[in-house]
Formats: sequence, C-alpha cells, structure tokens
Amino acid sequence: MTRKILVLPGDGIGPEITAQASRILAACQAHGLDVEVEEGLVGGSAYDEHGEPLPAVTLDKAKAADAILLGAVGGPKWDKLEDLTKRPEKGLLGLRKNLGLFGNLRPAITYPQLASASSLKSELVAGLDIMIVRELTGGIYFGQPRGIEVRNGERVGFNTYIYSESEIERIGRVAFEMAQKRGKRLCSVDKANVLEVTILWREVMERLAPEYPDVELSHMYVDNAAMQLVRAPKQFDVMVTGNMFGDILSDAAAMLTGSIGMLPSASLNESGQGMYEPCHGSAPDIAGQNVANPLATILSVAMLLRYSLGEAALAERIEAAVGKVLDDGLRTADIASEGTRTVSTSEMGDAVLRAFDAI
Repeated sequence: MTRKILVLPGDGIGPEITAQASRILAACQAHGLDVEVEEGLVGGSAYDEHGEPLPAVTLDKAKAADAILLGAVGGPKWDKLEDLTKRPEKGLLGLRKNLGLFGNLRPAITYPQLASASSLKSELVAGLDIMIVRELTGGIYFGQPRGIEVRNGERVGFNTYIYSESEIERIGRVAFEMAQKRGKRLCSVDKANVLEVTILWREVMERLAPEYPDVELSHMYVDNAAMQLVRAPKQFDVMVTGNMFGDILSDAAAMLTGSIGMLPSASLNESGQGMYEPCHGSAPDIAGQNVANPLATILSVAMLLRYSLGEAALAERIEAAVGKVLDDGLRTADIASEGTRTVSTSEMGDAVLRAFDAI
C-alpha cells in the first residue's frame, strides 16, 4: 500500500534543506519505496499566505499522512506579531498537539569524523551516542491556566506545570523500550527535590521499572544532569524527561557533537505516525545563501523510514551515505575544519545522493 509523506519546508533555511532531503526520498522511491509525497505550508510562510501559522488545509494533510518531514519555522519577520497565536512557532505546537505527537526522540551522536569540532575535548565526546526521550505535549508549555495579568497594580506572568500519571507512563514506556534496544540504561531526569509534579514523575518511573527488568533505571536532578552532560556525557545511554527540561537538555547535548546541524529528531504518536525534523532552527541569517547544512534533515528522513515506515534497510543506507561523505572530507561551513573541503547545501546533497546510489 502506498504511504503518504507530507513535506513542510517552513521558513528560513527550511526550503533549502528539505529540498535536499526530498531528493533522497526520491532516490528511495527509485529503490522500491512506495510513497506519495506532497508539500504544505506551516509557520511564517503559512501566515503570509493564509493568515494562520497552521492552516486547516495543512492540518488535514498532516492527519492523512503516515509521516511528516518538517524543515524549520520562525524568523524575525514575524517576531513582532502582537497576536501570539499567529506566530510561526504556534504552527509547530499545533501540529504536535493535534496529532498527539507526545514522544520526542533526539539523538546526540558524535560522528568520529567530527569529534574535533566539539567544544569539549575529543576524548570526552568521541563515540558519544545518547538518545534523549522528551515528553512533548504536556508540562508547562501546555498547562492551564497561563497568561499575563495585572495583580496589585503590576503585571504578573504565570504558567502551570502539570502532568498526569497516564502522560508520564506513556512517555516512560517509550523510554524503557528504547533503552531495551540500546545499552539497557535509562536515566530519568526530574526536580523531585522541589517540584511536586516531578515527585509524581519519579514515582511513576519507579512503578514501571519492574516491567523492564533488563533496564537499569536511575534518577538525576535536572541541574546535575546539565552539569554531567558537560562533565562526562558518555555516562548516559537513554535519558527521559518532561517537556521543558527536555527542550533545554537536548539542545545542550546537541552541541556536544560539534554541530546542531548534524542532528535529526522524531516526534511520534501512539499509532506510529511521526513528524521528523532537524534539531536546529530556521537560521534566517543564512537563508537563501545555499550554505546551510542539510545533513540533519537528510538524517531525519532516515529516522522517518525507520520509525514510521518500517524501512530499516533504507534508513541504514542513508546513514551510511552520510558517513561516506564525511569520510571523503566534505563539510558545510558549520562543520568545516582544516584539511576539509567546504561545500554548499546543494553540493552536499549531490554528494550524499551519489554515495547513496553507490552503496
């Protein structure tokens, strides 16, 4: 049966990097992948066209798709919109909420060819392979009540940090199952010494642990986890945490690898439908210059094939092609170093495509 893939280029460098990823998808089709690919608008580009960051037509296409490939959203052009519901980021949050994309998988992998590009010593990051499992549709980003109001003559901002047992259990099972497939070590990150929400979080994780006797469960406060990521990152295998802590820690882990431009991510719902995107942002300062790194988006296609379409062989072929290009010394500007050849966005796409076809 033909599966449907929706590509949402978005804003900034999004159209450039998704264009290269779409070329890899087309190559997969030439090797037997039965998919139908279409595009849609989201974020600032959707606001410009429809007056909404997530138009109904895009949401309908997303609901009908087996998987979604997203570029990036946002940029200074839309930062001053007074109606916060119209800002590009609301399109991304709307997709997550409407599709029930509760489980965010963000790998932090240091390619051996790029170990020297990390801001940490090579010996600390060489061979780094962490999977951060972040709860994506709950917590303080979505909790109610929230807002800004006047109290006692001054403005007060407030947000609500809330998680139910079922939300914690759902993401916990994703993390335990991921750990079973990897190094069988799971670190749950919370702030249970201060926040009641995370006292409950820790209790639920402990309750789940006996169902996964082959996985070693540990707990760590978020401030210590941030420090340990910088001090000794290879101690971690799988980390699981809530929405806000995961947002922060996954970006910190990404930079251990030398460039956030190398890292893909997946956001999954309970039916296996997923949205796949690079971890970096829209980078409006370099948009349209053909210098952005498309590798994170290309690797997001590999995650799409593996987790939503069950095409592990094609996913491995894409990952091998990226490794071959790095072995050949090709680099975009963000990962360039002495002795390597700096190439453009499209040239990097050309090289990965050649390597993919040659495997």
